[in-house]
Amino acid sequence: MSTYSCIDITDALPLLENNAIVVDIRDAVSYQTSHMSNAINLNNDNVQQFIAETDKSLPVIVCCYHGNSSKGAAEFLAAQGFAEVYSLNGGFSQWSAMFPEQCEMNA
Repeated sequence: MSTYSCIDITDALPLLENNAIVVDIRDAVSYQTSHMSNAINLNNDNVQQFIAETDKSLPVIVCCYHGNSSKGAAEFLAAQGFAEVYSLNGGFSQWSAMFPEQCEMNA
């Protein structure tokens, strides 16, 4: 059974440059307001489709608000057979503070 790891933002950058998938588990309104570039908003409505259609060999980085809720989601995805799953330490709040230019924002 696969497990997940916690990853610091600076350690996530090389993965993002190498086709890692970012899933954002925050609520839809928060996601629509701003999210990491190319992130997928993952929720109860689309998680089964994501599991069925996503290449499980690609790294997956799970992002939440502050890096706490993402741990449970990362554990869940690892249990679904994803080989390389990470929970982003600091979550979107830290990411957006460090890399605002790498966020998509909607007014």
